[in-house]
Amino acid sequence: SVGGVGLAAPQIGVDLQLVIFGFERSERYPEAEPVPQTILLNPLITPLEPTLEEGWEGCLSVPGLRGVVERYEHIRYEGFDPDGKAIQRIARGFHARVVQHECDHLIGRLYPSRITDFSRFGFTEVLFPDMDPNADD
Repeated sequence: SVGGVGLAAPQIGVDLQLVIFGFERSERYPEAEPVPQTILLNPLITPLEPTLEEGWEGCLSVPGLRGVVERYEHIRYEGFDPDGKAIQRIARGFHARVVQHECDHLIGRLYPSRITDFSRFGFTEVLFPDMDPNADD
């Protein structure tokens, strides 16, 4: 209901290595390709090339703020679904960004700790006046 594209179990006080992400169409990211609805347990991310890509991020755990973060552009992620079936996928671009962002929560890391240029970090309502400041990722 807040426009997010993913959530990690620790964000809601659940001590599991579990992330949920995916969407068919995102109002916040209308240009983004669909990301398959996924429940991923014990995820492992492997960068497939060293290329980093900058992109704006927000987070339900850091409400009302946005910042530019570098993430690997091309990754493989793997883990298990809730039935114990193995999942292994290749992701690029926004899909890869979402997976990396959500998995950071599993190690207690929030996106502001990855920002390298704090001139591109601030309040959503200032940076993006047309965006709902209460709708975070």
